[in-house]
Amino acid sequence: MEYNTQKMRMPLPEYGRSIQNMVNYALTIEDRSERQRCANTIIDIMGNMFPHLRDVPDFKHKLWDHLAIMSDFKLDIDYPYEIVREDNLHTRPSVLPYPQTRIRFRHYGKTIEKLISEADKLEDGDEKNHLVALIANHMKKSYTTWNRDSIDDEKIDNDLRDLSRGTLRLNDAILKIMNARVSQYQNRPKNRNNQRRNYKH
Repeated sequence: MEYNTQKMRMPLPEYGRSIQNMVNYALTIEDRSERQRCANTIIDIMGNMFPHLRDVPDFKHKLWDHLAIMSDFKLDIDYPYEIVREDNLHTRPSVLPYPQTRIRFRHYGKTIEKLISEADKLEDGDEKNHLVALIANHMKKSYTTWNRDSIDDEKIDNDLRDLSRGTLRLNDAILKIMNARVSQYQNRPKNRNNQRRNYKH
């Protein structure tokens, strides 16, 4: 018994062994016109395998590229498109630059550090207190996402002071705003769509 693992490795296995055998047969045809007709038939069969991709731009072009790849670029026919070059198949893409910015507390993320920097620029008052309360509540949420340990306001206050280099602290006004927002979130309806409405007839 012959297993597929013992057969020649296929360049594009998604088309299956039968299509690959057709391509291999086309390579043996000596008459050029007959070889061209065989290639056209193979392209039609390949296209019928993926009917949902017919409207994709350049779909037919890609099929001819795949035919060239499966023939190891040895199929001598008139291609209706400029096919992909063999040396372009193995070119590696250029390396994308990755930001190397240092994050002091990774579980809080870079966005928190940016928000703290913006809050530090504000003058003392309600606007600053509300922003710091928003930051602190988000820090709590981020901390509990990555750590199973419970967290208290003192821990948040210490981390906030550390991240802001001592310029931001949790005072009574900020703690009051934080608690009010948490209570508002906890007391809101779970799903407004489930609430029954009474209509007068």
